[in-house]
Amino acid sequence: MKIPPISKIYEAFSAIADNRITITKEEAIIKSSDYKKTYTVKWKENLYASTDNATYWQGYPGYPVIAVWLLTGILPYNSDNIKYFKNINWHELNEKNKRDYDKSINDVLNELASQNIDTEKIEEDVDNIYSEIKKLPFQIARKIK
Repeated sequence: MKIPPISKIYEAFSAIADNRITITKEEAIIKSSDYKKTYTVKWKENLYASTDNATYWQGYPGYPVIAVWLLTGILPYNSDNIKYFKNINWHELNEKNKRDYDKSINDVLNELASQNIDTEKIEEDVDNIYSEIKKLPFQIARKIK
């Protein structure tokens, strides 16, 4: 499995914080951060597929897949951190930063730090999640039949 950029974890946090995810037995529906698109994540055994651009075209788990892994307990995370990522329009922020995802993350973390929120704990949680993603035995596919 190709490893996603770490920015996808932050986007997954926002999807969870905004309650933009509906999960059933083998499928999840996720709304984008600007609510203009809807993505479908499907899985069967160790195979995952999603209609988001990162997963479908780049072949690595995009934020919808990561959000599903977080919510279904595949990836451990500190749920206390989720609330800080509510109402972040990542699409707009990434456009403003000309798709410099690291700059977008830094903008968000700097804003949180200005509110006296311990961003080091958030970054530590994200780093731990990222390490766990690298160990997962899953494969990414374009479609699951």
